[in-house]
Amino acid sequence: MLLSLSKHPPTEHSTDGVARGYRERMQVCLASTSPARLMLLRQAGIEPVTMSPGVDEDAVIAEVEAVEGRLEADRHVLLLARRKAADVASRLTEHDPGFDGIVIGGDSMFEIDGEILGKPYLPEVAARRWRAMRGRTGILHSGHSLIRLRPGASRTEAHAVAAASVTFAADMTDAEIDAYVASGEPLQVAGSFTIDSLGGPYIVRVDGDPSTVVGMSLSTVRRLAGDLGISWPDLWNRT
Repeated sequence: MLLSLSKHPPTEHSTDGVARGYRERMQVCLASTSPARLMLLRQAGIEPVTMSPGVDEDAVIAEVEAVEGRLEADRHVLLLARRKAADVASRLTEHDPGFDGIVIGGDSMFEIDGEILGKPYLPEVAARRWRAMRGRTGILHSGHSLIRLRPGASRTEAHAVAAASVTFAADMTDAEIDAYVASGEPLQVAGSFTIDSLGGPYIVRVDGDPSTVVGMSLSTVRRLAGDLGISWPDLWNRT
């Protein structure tokens, strides 16, 4: 399997090759290629390397549900977050045995009236969802998995689920829905909406950590890092 490890450098570099605006801190690997999760970490002062997890999400869920029955939303997202983090952690230690830091895995699902909504992929699915969600409230579940890797030491882990309720505008017109769906934005996101881009004006209320709705609860990640003995400022590598 091809290993893709991406580092997102700043725009300026010092003459000795060390990036300006960055400090040597504990390493962070984001087990995701989600632009939203990357943006959240950057806004919080962290510039991670990114690695795409080699996890077949549908197959993982189908395998577990075949034994245990239908998974609730919180178990669903936590299972996938843990699998993603574990996959990347295993490949990362093979690729870079000297990696000293944390791997962060995440997964999100939107639930409304007991129905779990993942990515719609198709425009007609997204449009149908938005017409059904107008004026209603659902819950965004976000699973988080942190794995601490240190050379010569056993890995340690911490996991948690965060949730935030989201209420949509009741007066969103069919024309607005069609225009939003035509933008393509809702097709690749859990629940068919975003809060940090074009979908934001159609959300009238959020109860809970707002970053949960974007894709990852920063307050939860901070707490889990603390559970692993890591002080949050030690992860800051952007200035």
